[in-house]
Amino acid sequence: MRLAGLAIAIVLGLCSHATAEEFQPIREREAFVGLVEGRELRLGMFGVRLNVSGDGRIEGEAIDWPLIGQWEWRDGYFCREMDWSGRVIPFNCQLVELRDVSELRFTVDRGQGRSATFRLQ
Repeated sequence: MRLAGLAIAIVLGLCSHATAEEFQPIREREAFVGLVEGRELRLGMFGVRLNVSGDGRIEGEAIDWPLIGQWEWRDGYFCREMDWSGRVIPFNCQLVELRDVSELRFTVDRGQGRSATFRLQ
């Protein structure tokens, strides 16, 4: 009986540890650049592959169409505008959050809107 209780405690401990890693906000430009510089952001569902450089450029593709843009860091938010093969994606400031050093979540409208989670490669 004691062994079964120990096994249950271990399993519950492992489960709570696996879900304990939550997204943490990134508030500083330098921290953001340190994460993305020289790495690719991927969103597999739409075939999005982006390179975000420290000098404010965004380059990549989505569904095999080129995507370019510019970004700046403003008041703790990633603010960007882009062009997706002639379609303008308007300026928007987004909350950026990190989980497990491999996932970045961007939430539009300063964290109040929809979000997308990218894998860092």
